[in-house]
Amino acid sequence: MSFFTALLALILVVVIAFVLYKVVKSVTTLIINAVVGVVLLWLINLLNLMSIVGRPDIPINLITVLICAIGGVFGVLITVVLHLLGIPLTL
Repeated sequence: MSFFTALLALILVVVIAFVLYKVVKSVTTLIINAVVGVVLLWLINLLNLMSIVGRPDIPINLITVLICAIGGVFGVLITVVLHLLGIPLTL
């Protein structure tokens, strides 16, 4: 193996390691954000926070869980605002 081939292989390994690091870092961030969103939705219902503004609890169904899992905290805010406006998030 020549010096040039070894150097090229080393550069390739470093680039692949950097790309994998970025992908794993972004995936873990997305997973943490999704878990925080779903837990916040659950806590809003557990603590009965919607009764403060005179509304029933937010229904926990497939649509609300997906919105909160994909959007995280922002998804929870969207779900709460839509619930306060009276827009149902059901099938």
